[in-house]
Amino acid sequence: MRRPHRSTSGILLAAGTLVALGTPATASGAAPAGAERAPETAHTSAAQRDATAFWTPERMRSATPLDLPAAAPDGPAASAVRPAAESRGAVSTVAPTAPAVPSTRVASIPQAGGPWTGGGAVTHTIGRVFFTFQNRTASCSGDAVTSKNGSVVLTAGHCVKYQGSWHTNWVFVPGYHDGQSPYGTWAAAKTLSTPQWTASEDMNNDIGAAVVGPVDGKRLTDVVGGQGLEFNGGYNKDMYAFGFPAASPYDGSKLIYCSGTSTKDFLLTQDHGLGCNMTGGSSGGPWFTSFDESTGAGLQASVNSFGYTFLPNTMFGPYFGDEAKNLYDTAQNT
Repeated sequence: MRRPHRSTSGILLAAGTLVALGTPATASGAAPAGAERAPETAHTSAAQRDATAFWTPERMRSATPLDLPAAAPDGPAASAVRPAAESRGAVSTVAPTAPAVPSTRVASIPQAGGPWTGGGAVTHTIGRVFFTFQNRTASCSGDAVTSKNGSVVLTAGHCVKYQGSWHTNWVFVPGYHDGQSPYGTWAAAKTLSTPQWTASEDMNNDIGAAVVGPVDGKRLTDVVGGQGLEFNGGYNKDMYAFGFPAASPYDGSKLIYCSGTSTKDFLLTQDHGLGCNMTGGSSGGPWFTSFDESTGAGLQASVNSFGYTFLPNTMFGPYFGDEAKNLYDTAQNT
């Protein structure tokens, strides 16, 4: 896992997802009155077609992880990270779509990082994210979640917009394996992030979303199912993090996971922390609470975001508070 050169080091982690082939459950309603709508960028129908055609198996295999440059907290960029007030809204959850096939129980917590062998929902809902950034092909991870429109993918903010520019040729490949797209390649119709990430790349709100277009007339979660969500759920909980790390010793071909009891960042952010050795390319992968190893389903409460240079094998992910809830509601009502 590569450690960045900016205030909060960036490691990009990947997503865990829950699978169900049924109709997605109804999710919560529109953002509350007065909430700031998440910034977004649209991708035309022609751009979606071009993105799907662009991502051949060869380009997927050769895409490089998008690593955030980051530094130790006493480095020159440390002042760029603004301490965030903790979100203390009411706890809210969104139920996952029921998985169709049980998983083989893994029963491994804590786990510092290794291939997921349990099957279940995460093998359908989690996937790799591919896009073009500064004229190079790059990758992150993402997760399909239950939503009103059946088309929402959650990822990291830097996996949709970075250094002032929205990424292009953005696609989500659930269940990715060695250049293959077993459940299709889903091009973004819109990509979105939190106002805080869009304005100043605030690491406390490094959360992104995409609304993907249909494939063969079907919506994303009609095909792969959708994981549940939890907002304002608190800290110090058992968590499972998933992703497709593509930097050594990983190669992006397998779904990797970590598990353990989360902590709260004691330095620059209000993020969750978790012992984990995932590397670049896992950014945007989901963190789950209330995770059931027997089904591979849980409630997503964060995404892989960054790591500090002086804390090897520790990953951090943003707290899903009111800002994350507003982003999700904007995406699911698009």
